[in-house]
Amino acid sequence: MGVKGLQYFMEACFPDTCIHVDLRQLAVAHAAAHPDLMPSVVVDGLACLRYWYQCQAWVHGGQWKEYMHSLQKFVEAFKVIGLRLVFFFDGTVEEKKRAEWVKRRLRVNQDIAKVFNYIKNRHQQPGREMFCIPSGLATFSRFALKSLGQETYCSVREGDYEIAEYALCNNCIGILGQDTDFVIYDTVPYLSIAKLNLDNMTTVQYSREKLCHILKLSKSDLPLLACILGNDVVPEHHLQNLRNNALILYGKKHQGGKVHAAAQFIKSHHPNSDETCSISSLPLSIVDKKIVEKGIQSYLLPGQTSPWLDQSLPYPELVCVMEKYLKKDILQAAKEKHIRAECFLSYNVLHDGVVECSNTLEDEELGLPPQAILYQPLREHIYSILLPSSSVKEWFVFPRNPLKEPKQVYPKPLALPEGTPDLMTLWFGNDSEVKSVRVSTFLAVFDLQDFAEDLKSFDTPLVAVICLVTYIAVQAKHFSIEDIDAYLSQAVCIRYKSYTDLQHTRVPQVDPRAVHLGSLFVRGLTYVIAANSVCGFPFAMNEIMPWKIFDGLLFHSKYLQAHSNCAREELLEGNPAWMSLFVTLRDLVLGACGRRGYTILSFPGR
Repeated sequence: MGVKGLQYFMEACFPDTCIHVDLRQLAVAHAAAHPDLMPSVVVDGLACLRYWYQCQAWVHGGQWKEYMHSLQKFVEAFKVIGLRLVFFFDGTVEEKKRAEWVKRRLRVNQDIAKVFNYIKNRHQQPGREMFCIPSGLATFSRFALKSLGQETYCSVREGDYEIAEYALCNNCIGILGQDTDFVIYDTVPYLSIAKLNLDNMTTVQYSREKLCHILKLSKSDLPLLACILGNDVVPEHHLQNLRNNALILYGKKHQGGKVHAAAQFIKSHHPNSDETCSISSLPLSIVDKKIVEKGIQSYLLPGQTSPWLDQSLPYPELVCVMEKYLKKDILQAAKEKHIRAECFLSYNVLHDGVVECSNTLEDEELGLPPQAILYQPLREHIYSILLPSSSVKEWFVFPRNPLKEPKQVYPKPLALPEGTPDLMTLWFGNDSEVKSVRVSTFLAVFDLQDFAEDLKSFDTPLVAVICLVTYIAVQAKHFSIEDIDAYLSQAVCIRYKSYTDLQHTRVPQVDPRAVHLGSLFVRGLTYVIAANSVCGFPFAMNEIMPWKIFDGLLFHSKYLQAHSNCAREELLEGNPAWMSLFVTLRDLVLGACGRRGYTILSFPGR
């Protein structure tokens, strides 16, 4: 992430640019200088995921209650020293960064393949050096923080830009993240999440002022420096000739030397005081000049200009690609909910007609479908509610998908006798009948519209589990009775287990198929919340979150038990009430599969 080689340069070559700071002291100083303003830090949510997820178990699908405990500890640490946190999450991938996004996703696919090879060979979880973020962590973290009462936003454009703009406009103490782009933006100080010590509330500030002093550049030169070194907007294969020439001219060969060479190049092309400087003075092709102009422009916050641009254009206005299919009220409502991090998927479909899904911990050799394929019929139903007359472009990562281009996915109408209700009814309807319409529409997304009466006696978390497990059982090939038993017994047991109880869960070995099924379930929960959003929130969002429904280690232990032919009493830990609920759920799921012509067979020990 960020500017190629810049973090290494600052940390290894010129550590004086990395200043150790005490957040408590910063908060006190800010409060004294601005008594009418609460000291605030803007947090780059995606950059913090690795820091937040400190759970020892990570391949099993996520330790969600433990993760919530970790987040709460993080939030409390800042509250104690009087610092307000404002969280931002990337809500979209801008097309100018698509190539870099694809490159990273394909690289992570290779990392995931290595994880599964390790598990197959050793039947244990790899060490932290092979850590992959649990599937769905980015999606659910924003809802987790909101449930903890935190101010949380989802971006409608490039996340870094919105973070830098918000921090500057609101006079924040700093930006907490791990992205050297924040050194380049002319905004508030950039603070490292990787170096954050929660015990004494200290971290490292990467100082753009000290960087400029060392390189003998002005702040307005930093965007050009970033473009020459390479960033998400100007990939490394662009400007390669310029970089090579700079290295030859200035004789800098090592990684840190590249930064010096780029800075020397910029200084050598600075005009005399009576001249103006611009991209046109640089030895670049027309194509590369346009790329660099866009790169520099991407760092300019509202009201800022660059001496390297002939004219500084305002940040491009967002253009709604799907506007002709929509009513303005619908798009506005979707945008507001998206920005407030209250929904999932809806705005991206309605505004751009494009959605993306990052890597999932899944293995192509296990006979199970990748989540992107398994849940496509469900997404087709969601799209039919949002955009019944237009296809959606999907950038979904899964093994063997080269991501050369998006997949065109077409809406599939719901099998409701009265037809698919429109969004105005689902989102704005107030009469007493709309509640049942929302519920029936939600169930129809899973092709379970005949379940309405059966599900009335269950609470929301169990409704989500029933819908999801039934859907997976119908859609997935090579799915067994034992798999259903593992999913359902876990869903029953977790209802009665605290965070402390779950801390004692152990598994004798790690099964690669159980790892895949765990990720499949959690990814499924993201579509449950997407369906809930689209259908006008028939269910409380906080009741269908994974910390209410799923624990990776608990599921893994139930999977191993179910596939070893253990007694039902053992699977449900000897609790008669749990066994009764389990049997009810099992009969319901198997009955639904049978009515749809699917007989789920037993394959123990798979």
